[in-house]
Amino acid sequence: MGTDSKIPLIIIAGPTATGKTEVAVKVAEKVSGEIISADSMLIYRHMNIGTAKPTEQEKNGIPHHLVDVAEPDAQFTVAVFQQQARRAITDIGRRGKTPLLVGGTGFYIDAVIYDYDFGQAGPSREIRDMLLKEAADKGNQAVHDRLKQVDPHTADRIHANNLKRVIRALEIYYQTGARGWRDKNKIDYSCYNKIFFCLYFQRDKLYQRIEERVDKMIKQGLAEEVRELLRRGYHPGLVSMQGLGYREMVGYLHNRYSLEEAVHMLKRNTRRFAKRQLTWLKRYSNIKWIDMGQVNSTDHVAGEIAELAGRVWQR
Repeated sequence: MGTDSKIPLIIIAGPTATGKTEVAVKVAEKVSGEIISADSMLIYRHMNIGTAKPTEQEKNGIPHHLVDVAEPDAQFTVAVFQQQARRAITDIGRRGKTPLLVGGTGFYIDAVIYDYDFGQAGPSREIRDMLLKEAADKGNQAVHDRLKQVDPHTADRIHANNLKRVIRALEIYYQTGARGWRDKNKIDYSCYNKIFFCLYFQRDKLYQRIEERVDKMIKQGLAEEVRELLRRGYHPGLVSMQGLGYREMVGYLHNRYSLEEAVHMLKRNTRRFAKRQLTWLKRYSNIKWIDMGQVNSTDHVAGEIAELAGRVWQR
C-alpha cells in the first residue's frame, strides 16, 4: 500500500493526568477529526468517575469511539479492541475525517499500530477460569509467578496486578508455546500514515496533578460509584474492578481500611502506574514529546500538533 493510500492517523498518548483528552478534542476540532479511545478502562459502562471518562461537555461534540462499549463483566480482549479500533479508523478515514488514537494503554496502542496477529491463540475459557480461580485463592502475584517461570522476559514487562494481560500471556504460552510473542511480531501495520505525540509533565508536577485528580474523584463520589457497581452484582475479582480507584474503594467499602488509607493507596498506585506508562512510551521510536509544563495553553499545543501533522502528510 503506497503512502498516498494510507489513512492519516494522529496518536496522542501519555501518562495519566497529562490532559490528553482536552488536547485531543482541540486537535480534532482543528483537523475535522474523531477520537478512538486507547484506554482499557473507558470501554466499560457505569464506570465514569474512577476512569476520568470525558463528559459530553468535555467531548465538545467530537465523536469518541471505543467508550462505553462493554459491561464491566464482559470479556473484552485486546484482540476485540484491535478489531473494533481498526474498523473505526477505517470508517473515519473513508468519511474524510481524521482519526485520532488517544490514551495511555500502551498495549492497546501497540495492537493498532503494529501488525499483531492475535488469531494464533484464541481465548481459552478453561485456562482463563483456572487462572482467575488461582488469583482469587492465592492472589495476583501467584499467577504472575507462573508467567515468570515460563516467560520471564514478558513477566518483567507486565505488572502483577495487570491480571488481564498476565492471563493472556499465559493463554498464548499454554496453547502455542510462544514466548516474547509481542517483540517477535513488532512490525508496523502498513495501513496508517501515523504521527505519534506523547504529552508529559515533569515528575513533581505530574504527581501534584495526580493527587488533585484523585481528590476530585473522591469529591465526585468515587466510593458511591463503586458501591453501586457492587450492588449491581459486579464481583471485585473482575478485570474491570481491578482498575485503579476501583480495587482501592472495594477494600474501603469492605472495611479492610479507612477512606483516608484508600485515598493514600490510590494516589501511590496511580503514581506508580504513571511511571510504568512512561517506561512503556519510551520504547517507541519517532515519538514527539511535549512537555505540558512548558506550553502556553492546550489550544497552542493542539495547534502545533495539527500543523505538524499536516506538514508530515503533505510530503
